[in-house]
Amino acid sequence: QVQLVESGGGLVQAGGSLRLSCAASGRTFFNYGMGWFRQALGKEREFVARIISRSVTYYADSVKGRFTISRDNAKNTVYLQMNSLKPEDTAVYYCAADPLGGTQYKYWGQGTQVTVSS
Repeated sequence: QVQLVESGGGLVQAGGSLRLSCAASGRTFFNYGMGWFRQALGKEREFVARIISRSVTYYADSVKGRFTISRDNAKNTVYLQMNSLKPEDTAVYYCAADPLGGTQYKYWGQGTQVTVSS
């Protein structure tokens, strides 16, 4: 069982920045494939970014160039640095883990709210 705990959400003005963190349990975090997803009110959950291995990353087109996913394996933590935030980035953000290193996310966090005001 892998437990994921997100933090760092909040209210920010458009153009501002936030950094989300996701702390994971487990001794083999360095092997986990990690992803960030978001779900806006009334919409389906959508992919935001993912990281496998130490630095192989992939982003949704809507956040490319503004968001950066990274990980600190010593801290069992994955981050999502969000810059140039827009009102349309408002959503609950979730991190997810695939302990086998891929993108079959079996474990999910509880989510953290990000609200961007115009």
